[in-house]
Amino acid sequence: MNSRLINWFKFSSPASFYPLAGRMIPWFKWIAVILIAIGLYMSFFVAPADYKQGEGYRIIFIHVPASWMSMFIYVVMAVWSGTGLVFNTRLSSMMAQALAPTGALFAFLSLWTGAFWGKPMWGAWWVWDARLTSELILLFLYIGFMALQGAIDDPRRADRAGAILALVGVVNVPIIYYSVKWWNTLHQGASVKVGGGGSSMAATMLITMLIMALGFWAYSIATTLSRARCIILERERNSTWVRELVENRRG
Repeated sequence: MNSRLINWFKFSSPASFYPLAGRMIPWFKWIAVILIAIGLYMSFFVAPADYKQGEGYRIIFIHVPASWMSMFIYVVMAVWSGTGLVFNTRLSSMMAQALAPTGALFAFLSLWTGAFWGKPMWGAWWVWDARLTSELILLFLYIGFMALQGAIDDPRRADRAGAILALVGVVNVPIIYYSVKWWNTLHQGASVKVGGGGSSMAATMLITMLIMALGFWAYSIATTLSRARCIILERERNSTWVRELVENRRG
């Protein structure tokens, strides 16, 4: 038991994690391609039209999973940041840095698709709704995290500053989730409820949305691991194992 734990802990080293990530990326990349392709096909050709919103509702098959991922990635980023801050582990801070651009992408995608959905449903591209505003704040938190780390030359200081921002900003995630319950908003409530609430969606719609969510999840892992490998090489470029790796590739 203890030996197995030790074997897993060895991957906390950038030198050990780098080849592991390289082996995992192709798997998650192809899983993402397959699931997203299936999800998009089901979104446009299999899922029935909504009895109230008609065909225009289909944007939610991208909008809702993107919103889920924008919040989930921020929580994971905050966990990695906190771990790096407390235990001073290099890989934790690198993973937090690698997650931020993907999280920002999903936050932007959530807002963009939400605008396309809101125009025909609300008659406006944007309203200062509680959920929309808190999601916009989430995008700004991602951008602020990346900007703060990029503005500080010393990686260690940049990691600490970014970690503090990530941990402070994580309070915005439950605000996004519960905003439709806490305030009177235009945004509709959750179609998929956690904690025994069931779902107000048809089974085909729910399955399609979950497939898209899994596809986005696999995409997030693949892109994060790819970016983490680049960050590892940049930060560890003076290490012996990186020099040996470069020499082996040249040879």
